Amino acid sequence: MARQLRSTTFRTLSLSDPFFDSLKAGYKGFEAWFKSKAHEELYVVDDKHRLSGMIYLKQEDGSVSDVEPALPPRRWLKVGTLKIEGRGTKLGERVLKKILDTAIEEDRNGVYITVFELHSDLIRLFERYGFKRYAVKRTADGTELVLARELTALSGDIVQDYPFFRTRGRKVWLLAVYPEYHSQLLPDSILNNEPREIVRDVSHTNTIHKMYIGRLSLTRMTRGDIVVIYRTTDGIGPAFYRSVATSICIVEETKTKKDFADEEAFLKYASPHSVFSRDELREKYSTENRLYVAKMTYNSAFNKRITRGRLLEEAGISEHPRWDLRELSSAQLERILEMGSVNARLVVD
Repeated sequence: MARQLRSTTFRTLSLSDPFFDSLKAGYKGFEAWFKSKAHEELYVVDDKHRLSGMIYLKQEDGSVSDVEPALPPRRWLKVGTLKIEGRGTKLGERVLKKILDTAIEEDRNGVYITVFELHSDLIRLFERYGFKRYAVKRTADGTELVLARELTALSGDIVQDYPFFRTRGRKVWLLAVYPEYHSQLLPDSILNNEPREIVRDVSHTNTIHKMYIGRLSLTRMTRGDIVVIYRTTDGIGPAFYRSVATSICIVEETKTKKDFADEEAFLKYASPHSVFSRDELREKYSTENRLYVAKMTYNSAFNKRITRGRLLEEAGISEHPRWDLRELSSAQLERILEMGSVNARLVVD
């Protein structure tokens, strides 16, 4: 079984699992706490029948007074326990995406986590996505940092503000992705009629950041532009019904082949977030003169996929020019966000 993030309850897990040894050693009351949560839900990461991660999320309303200084009154989502083993993939980003997605879905306006300072990689991960060091928490187990992010206060930076995005003054693009790559690159946008098994736990399915590589002139797009991902037809039926808009991404940066000093520089940049293998990337670099790369954040999967037919008839997108990379109007974007049932909180204009 491929590594996957899934929801379960505490009572399905065994405290004797070696995975929990470090948590039992680090927190004196962990076993009693764990048993008290028997019927509550959490997320776990399975790796070939072995537990390799857990994330427990808890809603808290009001101020958080057991830290110094206290956190202000908010509808908080507390990351009660978080442990992830291994560095083989970008699973940390995937977990953080799940935490932020949950906060949005549950209408929380703040998220916080307590973490010992020795977990420097975890601290850097959270700080990259807008979390600040707000307080400390002193217990019999030691002193932990309190990292918090208020989801109502935005910085204007694409990554720090993720998954929120601005539409005012931004260009909007429709960008086509072939079916064979779509659901590997954008796993939350998998279609209902596609087998879940095609979403494997490799780095590009676990990350907030996505790398689109092709021969289209991607440098037409600039940082902050909005991208509507359009999955082309799978050939089973007419594109009018089978091609669909599925998700929203935001452009971080674009590059051309000449921006890379050599093949290794290209591989180092592109491979962590690409659906292509290193050998496939080498082939592209060596054989294609027109080579463009767009790095994007994956901000929202549509709750309702929008067929090509509806894009034509209801969003007012014309047949021409081609639907590979084409600019859309702000009015068309507004209609697409509405048709896709994107959570209105994500748009901060």
